[in-house]
Amino acid sequence: MRPIENKLTAQQLEIMKVVWQLGEATVRDVYEALRMQRAIAYTTVMTTMKNMEARGHLKKRTEGRAFKYQAVEPQSRALRKIVGDFIDRVFNGSAEPLLAHLVEQRQISQKDLDKVVRMIREKK
Repeated sequence: MRPIENKLTAQQLEIMKVVWQLGEATVRDVYEALRMQRAIAYTTVMTTMKNMEARGHLKKRTEGRAFKYQAVEPQSRALRKIVGDFIDRVFNGSAEPLLAHLVEQRQISQKDLDKVVRMIREKK
């Protein structure tokens, strides 16, 4: 397995979300899913997915006349890296300012806040 060479762009992350959701997807599958959200060209999806495969984000296998793509990393691991990188770049490696911001700006619901409190208690 090739190492993943770089971070995902916003468009690549959109594609990854579709692939993670479906488990395995053709370019057509991803194109149809993205097309429901916004205008996008089939060739753009195809080129982006080929580039993502070359960089180690996706792997493909042949099925009939189409390629079926799968994520190289599970969603949980990839998101952990994305969030970790964000915390490192924006908050100098500390998650506390991010959590404080979410709570203070009410961008976290009471239900989610209760869940976080339970998770913290279980970690202790």
